[in-house]
Amino acid sequence: MARSYTGGVHPPCRKDRTCSLPIERLPAPKTVVIPLLQHIGATNASLVAVGDRVLLGQKIGESEAAIACPVHASVSGRVTAIEKRAHPNGREVLSVVIENDYADEVHPSIEPKRLEDLSPADLVTWIREAGIVGMGGGGFPTHIKLTPPAGVTLDAVLLNGAECEPYLTTDHRIMVEWAQDVVLGLKCLMKATGVARGFIGIELNKQDAIAELRGAIANDPNISIVPLAVKYPQGAEQQLIAACLGRRVPKGKRPVHIGVIVNNVHTAQAIAASLRTGWPSIERVVTVDGACVERPGNVLVRIGTTFGDILAARGLVGEPHKLLSGGPMMGMAMYTPNVPVCKCTSGILALSRAESPAAEAMTCVRCAACIDACPMLIYPTLIAQYGERGRTEEAEKYGALECHECGACTYVCPSRIPLVQWIRRAKSDIYAERNRGS
Repeated sequence: MARSYTGGVHPPCRKDRTCSLPIERLPAPKTVVIPLLQHIGATNASLVAVGDRVLLGQKIGESEAAIACPVHASVSGRVTAIEKRAHPNGREVLSVVIENDYADEVHPSIEPKRLEDLSPADLVTWIREAGIVGMGGGGFPTHIKLTPPAGVTLDAVLLNGAECEPYLTTDHRIMVEWAQDVVLGLKCLMKATGVARGFIGIELNKQDAIAELRGAIANDPNISIVPLAVKYPQGAEQQLIAACLGRRVPKGKRPVHIGVIVNNVHTAQAIAASLRTGWPSIERVVTVDGACVERPGNVLVRIGTTFGDILAARGLVGEPHKLLSGGPMMGMAMYTPNVPVCKCTSGILALSRAESPAAEAMTCVRCAACIDACPMLIYPTLIAQYGERGRTEEAEKYGALECHECGACTYVCPSRIPLVQWIRRAKSDIYAERNRGS
């Protein structure tokens, strides 16, 4: 029986154009733009200078901050600039620009590893040095997840294979084509944390992925596949935990406080690939889709490849009405195609006007559809109204900080009120007030 959670919505999946197509590797571009911030946390300092020749896999950015993760060169070549460039987060971020010499000369530090040769502590250190972060969109440094606070005992590692966001099929294809790597990555995470039980949650619309992973597990009694109902946001961390493990994360706490760490299946695959090849996190799979894309599909690209280069390779039909990084529910609209793929870029959507129609917001009709849809069981319309009016105390009281901005409320609103926009503003104002008071 498929498991699920309270709330949620059923937007059209729109995955049919890419879900059955094999992953294709795109050639490395002439120039890569590698942001020094590709994770939640502090921006890295550059370890290279303009004019330096760098090698593939060479560490080019690092920070001593508590929450940070290094970045590496995805090609060999010459550093032509270190400057602020457009970033998928909508801001400009200090980036290292490298002109590719097409030699792919590998840095001497690159060396494959074997899981059996690494202790749990070695694994955590190696995952940090490889620059592994959450590749499902969050970008949280993986090595930090693997080091829980004192007094916390972990008993479950949960891989997120739900991929409930419309259009996106990156994780689906990875589970089908690289199931052995997904399982190996899960075993790395289990060994690093000393956890005996692993779980992989997958929506029922990915039967081929379920079959491949069951074969890769090979009757390992310590790893279980959990079939999930097809619903959005099934892949949100707290909803995934509730569906797969029947546990609820208390308000103000994280999954680690109930003994669970959650990672995306692409993150697990990246760990395994790095183990086998020695390469750090310098490439990822991205779904490219939308009515304005001539040849949609999933492509394996080097980190730092621009959206424009990828769209040119896949064929752009007309002028997109909207260019998204990520999916239509939680993705961000880009103002330029000169944005580079980062470690947590899951999709590039070039949408037509018909796929992303604009709608004028009207007055709330008090229908409560947003409350029924909210998987966090909070009051989106009330919080949004407080956010719009700058009433941060009331917004926080009614759960603004519990919102993970999944967009289910905005999707069901008959008045087309941009609820997530106002809730996001409320959260920003709450944090700003806290900073002023500290």
